[in-house]
Amino acid sequence: MTQTTVTVRYFAAAADAAGREEETIALEEPTVFALRTALASRYGEPMERVMRSGSFLVDAVVSRDPSRTIRKTVDVLPPFAGG
Repeated sequence: MTQTTVTVRYFAAAADAAGREEETIALEEPTVFALRTALASRYGEPMERVMRSGSFLVDAVVSRDPSRTIRKTVDVLPPFAGG
């Protein structure tokens, strides 16, 4: 099976959970669901907490849809407080 290489960028609490601001991850199934699974496995509860209330910016479009296909870049965004 062909893998898709995705650039994942982390912001604020997501960067804290990952211990980095960016990395490249190879996914066999390039979907938000597969990425969530990989990140939860890699970074555990701190990243799961961010993903529960945060969102993903997939190829410049905000998405929480687990079936959304990822082509190149995903930003993992924590929840933002308004004021």
